[in-house]
Amino acid sequence: MKKWSTSIALAFSFQLIVMPQFAVAQKADWLIKPTQHKASIAIKNNTLTFDNSLVRRTFILSPNLSCISYTNLTNGQELLRSIEPEAKVVLNNHLYNVGGLSGQKEKAYLKIETENKLQKNDSDFMYTKYTISDITPFINWKANTWLSNPNQPTGKAIALEFSSSLPALKNILIKVHYELYDGLPLMTKWVSIENKATTAIKINRVVNEVLGLVEEESAVVGKPEEMKKQHGIYFETNYAFNNAMRYDISDQTTHWKTDLSYTSQVNYNFETPCLLEIYPEKAPGIELAPNEIFKSVRTNELLMDSYDRQRRGLMLKQMYRTIAPWTTQNPIFMHLVSKNDQEVINAIDQCVATGYEAVILSFGSHLEMEDTSLANLNKWKKLATYAHDHKILLGGYSLFSSRRISDEDDVVDIKTGKPGGAFFGNAPCFGSKWGLAYRTKIKNFFSYTGFDIWENDGPYPGDVCASTKHPGHLGYDDSQWKQMEIQKDLYHWLNEQGVYINAPDWYFLDGTHKIALGYREVNFSLPRPQQKIINRQNIHDGTLEKIPSMAWGFVPLTKYQGGGAEAVLEPLSEHLNDYEQLMMQYYGAGVQACYRGPRLYDTETTRVLVAKTINWYKKYRNILNADMIQLRRADGRDWDGWMHVNSLLPEKGLFMLFNPTQEAITRTIALPLYYTGLTQEAIIKDAKGVVKKYTLNRDYTIDFTFTIPADSYSWYVIE
Repeated sequence: MKKWSTSIALAFSFQLIVMPQFAVAQKADWLIKPTQHKASIAIKNNTLTFDNSLVRRTFILSPNLSCISYTNLTNGQELLRSIEPEAKVVLNNHLYNVGGLSGQKEKAYLKIETENKLQKNDSDFMYTKYTISDITPFINWKANTWLSNPNQPTGKAIALEFSSSLPALKNILIKVHYELYDGLPLMTKWVSIENKATTAIKINRVVNEVLGLVEEESAVVGKPEEMKKQHGIYFETNYAFNNAMRYDISDQTTHWKTDLSYTSQVNYNFETPCLLEIYPEKAPGIELAPNEIFKSVRTNELLMDSYDRQRRGLMLKQMYRTIAPWTTQNPIFMHLVSKNDQEVINAIDQCVATGYEAVILSFGSHLEMEDTSLANLNKWKKLATYAHDHKILLGGYSLFSSRRISDEDDVVDIKTGKPGGAFFGNAPCFGSKWGLAYRTKIKNFFSYTGFDIWENDGPYPGDVCASTKHPGHLGYDDSQWKQMEIQKDLYHWLNEQGVYINAPDWYFLDGTHKIALGYREVNFSLPRPQQKIINRQNIHDGTLEKIPSMAWGFVPLTKYQGGGAEAVLEPLSEHLNDYEQLMMQYYGAGVQACYRGPRLYDTETTRVLVAKTINWYKKYRNILNADMIQLRRADGRDWDGWMHVNSLLPEKGLFMLFNPTQEAITRTIALPLYYTGLTQEAIIKDAKGVVKKYTLNRDYTIDFTFTIPADSYSWYVIE
């Protein structure tokens, strides 16, 4: 029998779970016990303060509004070293500061009352007034599926108004908007610009956040790109794309810059990346017509108290649950490959018989959402009605970007003046006549048929377009921004209708619900034993920064991307063990997989197996959709597994353990229970109902011994 200590076991997954230090006791940890303190905004004398007991941000109002402190109250870290503008705008090719003060000599730190020696600049936009309100929903979202968080976020919001004394800008009103949330160290910031003039203005750039942040490293030499960017504050905006299935790679807005005025920094060439600016790089020119209002990207700022990836990931997941509650929806669906209407009816009937909740017509099916004929719309409306009568949701697949339409409608390459140069080579422009018609057709299809789910493959991937003839944008400079706005309009509208959206890109903050775990498609043509291990690796890696409901996996019931009989599950009745384990490891992770094929079962024995698995998932659905602690990454050599935790549920945790070897194994591991909220005792119940009580060690672990048969799994509930 092997004895696995916490450090040894978790080192195999490259995830050493580090418990918060003495200053962050478990009872005060907002990830375990929600704080009772609400967000507040207070103005006293010349000071404006945001505070929710986890984060405090302080401003002075005059001689111009400026942020003078940004403090993480969970660990006492001050994030600011210098006063910077509240925002920066480039209008008609001229740069202007919005708020802020100049004259700070020492940029390594900002001492109290330093601001009294600083000055405003006459060319800056000056603060005039404020308006305080409660946070209002960013998307008026409607949920028609199961979800773990039905609530919109709460907290306080403020709009700070700025105007200019320059004659050319006297009719331009700028507002800096902040939202401070209840219960977590998170703020959201964006900028709006209103043109009250009689002529249009050109918005060349809007930098909606500028922060002179303390550097968290000491590098005497080194280029900015060589230095680490992990910091005590995390930034995420709703302007991210490139099909990476991860935000940090998809982000288009976060710019860590050097500060040459910071002359006391350690770096010999003043190249420490310590000046943070948020703006989209490829949106250099937007025309704002009279009476129009421009809204910048929304920057979400989450203060971190740890460098541990597991803890940082848990904080991120709590952010998503709060500001994008639609991502907690998680319907149980199959991915149907259909040739005719009867196969859709059969799939709906099988869902009813097994406890599934939805059918999504997969790629390669006979669904065509772009067909606007009345015959097509009536056909799918009839099928949707049949599904709804049986309490089943119906959805389908539609491809946007990775296809060629025509020379008139495709993205035009700025280098050649011809179609091409897009992310997928040739692709349609969302601002073309075809692109605008596509948006209308999708809206019309869902309005008419009552479909519930949209699988939007190849969504807009950030292509820029040099066409000057497309009605949805003026030219190259505004093409990316305008296409993003068109897609956002569609996603927001669908959410308001209660439509659930799968899309393989990072549009969560504008209304999409699910993305892939991260995978290589040809892996699903590998033999089933390999698929099981690789799928668990994907689950481990893909849920470090995503909640389970944000991700989907894949199970090829029939042939997919090649592969032979050893890769697929059909005939299902001949591969029940593999079918069961693939379902259990996905449902046991809280992750919906695309079970792609023409049916869910082929015999009564198969149906019973599927229904039993779904019933188990529904019984523990709340805890299985809770955040995950990665225990050990699958490697085919020894045990692997994960654990869900939620201190607010009756089941404080549920963990899955797997044995990929051909021999039974017995192991003892140090099971980390810190995030279950338990402090002294834990009751563990196994799959057979056997109960055992454990006393927690001082580091919130228990010594847990288990035995798993060869090529099998087990699960346990923590109470």
